[in-house]
Amino acid sequence: MTDKDVERTEEQSYAPEPWWAGLGTRGGVTLIVLGGLAAAWVFLAPAAGLDWLPGTPGEPATGYHGAAKVIAIGLVVVGTAALGRRRTRTAAAEETTQPERD
Repeated sequence: MTDKDVERTEEQSYAPEPWWAGLGTRGGVTLIVLGGLAAAWVFLAPAAGLDWLPGTPGEPATGYHGAAKVIAIGLVVVGTAALGRRRTRTAAAEETTQPERD
């Protein structure tokens, strides 16, 4: 095989984005709420004798771990969106306060 036989492209392949990448503030808040509901389900379903319902984990630690992961992802998404807004607002304020130079 020679150099001429190998096809070269200048495009770089990037890893696919995670599923939560484009959620925004509302999506992050939704994840936090859903994680809280999942944690409540893990706590209340066995107490009410509803262990047989689907979605109830056999081991409570597994359910709490999953709920905590969803809440953590929601917190990261909300925090990132808030920081993005703050930076945009700060950059816009700096542009308006700087005098024009000729």
